[in-house]
Amino acid sequence: MPPRRSHKKSRAGCRRCKSRKIKCDEVHPRCGNCVKHGVPCDFEHPEIIPELQAAQAASASSPSSAGTPYTPAYSPGAESVSNASRTSRLQRAPPLCRSPPSQALSTTTPAAHRMLELRLMHQYTAMTCKTFTFTAPVTEDIWKITVPGMAFSGSQHLTDAILAVAALHLRSQSPNDKELVRASHAYMAASLAEYSATLTKGIDSTNAESLFLTASLIAFQSTATRVFIKDELTLAQATGNYPDKQGRYTAAGCYSIPFSWFHSFQGVKAVTAASWQWLRNSPVVTEVINSQAVLQLDFGPNRQTFFGHLMDGLDEELEEMANPSESHPDSPGQPFQQRRAPASPELVKSTRQAYQHAVAVLNWAHKIPHKGAPLAFPATVSKRYIEMLEERRPRALAILACFFALLKSLDSVWWLHGMARREVLGVVSLFNSDFFGPDAYSKWWPHLEWAMRIALYETSDGSPTIPPEVWGADWYAEEQALESQGGHNYYRHIELLSQMTNPTRSIPVVPD
Repeated sequence: MPPRRSHKKSRAGCRRCKSRKIKCDEVHPRCGNCVKHGVPCDFEHPEIIPELQAAQAASASSPSSAGTPYTPAYSPGAESVSNASRTSRLQRAPPLCRSPPSQALSTTTPAAHRMLELRLMHQYTAMTCKTFTFTAPVTEDIWKITVPGMAFSGSQHLTDAILAVAALHLRSQSPNDKELVRASHAYMAASLAEYSATLTKGIDSTNAESLFLTASLIAFQSTATRVFIKDELTLAQATGNYPDKQGRYTAAGCYSIPFSWFHSFQGVKAVTAASWQWLRNSPVVTEVINSQAVLQLDFGPNRQTFFGHLMDGLDEELEEMANPSESHPDSPGQPFQQRRAPASPELVKSTRQAYQHAVAVLNWAHKIPHKGAPLAFPATVSKRYIEMLEERRPRALAILACFFALLKSLDSVWWLHGMARREVLGVVSLFNSDFFGPDAYSKWWPHLEWAMRIALYETSDGSPTIPPEVWGADWYAEEQALESQGGHNYYRHIELLSQMTNPTRSIPVVPD
């Protein structure tokens, strides 16, 4: 009998080879036998050692299985093995893979709601974020990637605001989808509640960025929601007159001014001023702010500007405020009453400045309409101007009609589509009613004529672009000149605003 050849024993083999009593080549991370049979090796997956030990103990306790090598699966050449013995071995063999522990995705959110939120987030990142960066494509990555990342870091109000605007965008594509209607309202209501609670606790370095971004999305939502108003007039529930916030009575069916626009945009301005000490060092916020067109207001002689005619008769109006006559009505829409108390010099001055500033913003936006400049109007007008809108002052309403007409240049944007026509017609309807008296329409029509012409303008080829000769300004040349300018940004304007505004009085009112 020839002598037995010497061989090296495997003393550090894997447990699977040891359980099968075959030699292991000890190759890491998977030995050759485990690779050959397509099974996990405890060299690579130490977590399967307990299972292998249990299987090895079970195999050792069964005398019928002693010395029987493990075959994980059927292979050609094994036809001689009976089906019964193969089944027995497979039942005793260690599993080829280990099932992960079962964990519930959520214990509070139903599966349907999770799918809706995934749908909304996909809509936001794929489509919605692009629709409010059309004037500043450089900020697309911020709204698409950075903003959701900040929301997922613990900002619930920002997360809900993102889902709300995405639901509103989907709703514009599927207006009869009641689930999207409920989602757009519910998520925005949740965002407003958390946003208000956070503002109440105070703005600091940890929440300044997210509050600014949430305020911006709230303003966007407030504007876009107006698209879904079915009728041009807000009808009262019953026939008759209803008192407004100032106690004045307005006829049922009277056009309703979208004050929520002004409140939400003013909120962005207030949050920015109150938190500028932290926002000024934020690369995200400064990039968003600097992407906006720089305000270049002209306070020159009125008649030398396009909308200068809106200031005609202002001196007489202010004189009437300071020294009201016996026969002058107390306010628009009221019957003739006793003599009013004279307005204070401070109120007369702030009224003049409010009109001058509003008209200057219109003149600036009229030159560069496609850069998103008209959207600066509700954010930059003064509080006094908004008060005069609430009082239904004819001059303030005429200025408002011109602002809405400027939005015609952005009519191709889904959340502004049809806005110019609907809102201008609504404002003009106030002049053609009994609210201001029989002569109001004829008196103010010269100041409303341009707004009506632009709101009703339709190009022959269906293009949204209005020719400069119809628009009243060479906007193409102005916008090209703006692009050629360098070194100008919005940073200086915000610096000035933050210095002029008391931060403790800048906390915005959450819009209704």
